Amino acid sequence: MKTSVNRISASALAFVVCVGAAAAQTRPSTTNMTCGAASALVASRGEVVLSTGRDLFDRYVRGQGFCGPGDLARPAFVKTLDNPQCFVGHRCVPASLDMR
Repeated sequence: MKTSVNRISASALAFVVCVGAAAAQTRPSTTNMTCGAASALVASRGEVVLSTGRDLFDRYVRGQGFCGPGDLARPAFVKTLDNPQCFVGHRCVPASLDMR
């Protein structure tokens, strides 16, 4: 019984360490990129989470195909090193919240 408890504890600890390490990874920041670099990153990956300022981030996608059912791709503009309103791709928003 004690051995199985130790295995479970070790597994739980390993999980927590992995999750913590993943959460600590930094996201690419648009404020440290040119507009071309930020938009190229979204275009090449199809979807990416980008930091857009201190403690601000969002998921940006290449197009509608990266949004879930019931979501719409809407143009997204962010601040970059060389452009305060850089078109980087799209954000997926629920169709029910679409204000267009």
